[in-house]
Amino acid sequence: MLSKEDNELMCRTGRGSAMGDAMRRFWLPVMQAADLPAAAGEPKAIEVLGEKFIAWRDQQGRPGLFAEHCLHRGSSMQLARAEGDGLRCIYHGWKFAVDGQVLETPNVADPKFKERIKGRTYPVREAGGLLWAYLGAVDEQPAFPAWPFMAVDDAHRISAAAVVNCNYVQVIEGLVDSSHLTVLHASGLAKTNGVELDFAKKTTHMQFDASPTIEADETDFGFHYVAIRKSGANRMARIASFVAPCFVANPNGDLWFAVVPVNDERCNFFHVWWSNEKAIGEEPLRMQQLAFVGLDEPTLTKYGMTAATCDGEQAMSRRNGYRQDRAQQRAGHWTGYDSFTQEDAACSVSSGALRDRSQEMLSAADIAISRLYRSLLACAKAARDGQQIPALQADVGKVVGTFGEIGPGEDWRSLVPHHKIVSGKAAQAGRV
Repeated sequence: MLSKEDNELMCRTGRGSAMGDAMRRFWLPVMQAADLPAAAGEPKAIEVLGEKFIAWRDQQGRPGLFAEHCLHRGSSMQLARAEGDGLRCIYHGWKFAVDGQVLETPNVADPKFKERIKGRTYPVREAGGLLWAYLGAVDEQPAFPAWPFMAVDDAHRISAAAVVNCNYVQVIEGLVDSSHLTVLHASGLAKTNGVELDFAKKTTHMQFDASPTIEADETDFGFHYVAIRKSGANRMARIASFVAPCFVANPNGDLWFAVVPVNDERCNFFHVWWSNEKAIGEEPLRMQQLAFVGLDEPTLTKYGMTAATCDGEQAMSRRNGYRQDRAQQRAGHWTGYDSFTQEDAACSVSSGALRDRSQEMLSAADIAISRLYRSLLACAKAARDGQQIPALQADVGKVVGTFGEIGPGEDWRSLVPHHKIVSGKAAQAGRV
């Protein structure tokens, strides 16, 4: 369990909070590149870490991220006119380029005035199908990360995002909790039998063992943990890696997650699959993959898990029973939800918008959960105390999730020999 003070420290990410300050030191995905406006299109409002921004592309296709409120008198730049090389505030006509350069101030006679000021914009990069932003101090900007999926083209990559109406930590917990897979996703795993999708082939064995052996190590990037299940005379080891402050490399080896706070009670849950061989980003493989896990647009919309629907009547809530289909459950489905994504979201959302962890009872199955708390608290406390934030200098290009069979006496760490372990070779259940 966590004290209420530590829970608040770990979960709150607004500007000026310890965890918020830590997150702003990293490059974070803020939206899918496909959701950016077209070149010189209309500006789009987004929220990240409790702050409001405007995303836009200029006529050359360069992306920009503006603070929502105009530098001059604070009108929303969501109202701005898109004019070729810049956005023009409709209030007094000040015009800003994507890099913050002030192009025009028509109500100011001094032609040099605009040279002395700069609009509030943030460094952005497009990579791996996502728009990334750095929201921290300019003089502390780290190198841009080189995640493995960034090395393949769009045809060999799928990116998708779901909006989940709860605190970001609750979603990450599900990503480092292997023991729930066999139980919560029982019906979905049963459907993997005989399915040709790579995701199905790599997860079908998990339907047979609900109590894997869990071990974890602290690493220079956060932590990695293993879930070991029986596999004939050998054992199947599935290793997931948590990279602070909000990234996870899935054991399938070709799936990456980022869980980025929109605010303290909502997050964007990014998924990226990639393949060096298969054109998974093209149809029909793309839609087959998304539909199989519940990340296709119709299913996300049905459960209020898109930006356009997350505040609507269809969004999961206590009032509507979290959109659970009890008739489907009575007919034999374990949960009564369409797929993996909705099952995970229902459990995360139903525990509260920001879960109180002071009464939770962790077990031996929750070793990775306790490691997650320790890793996040280390980031928050380092930012609060002016210390080096863990994982900020880690080479994320070398971090993997992976799986493989190991012999009865073989150490699972042999599957990730390049991961740098910095503390301990096992964690104790429930201890943070």
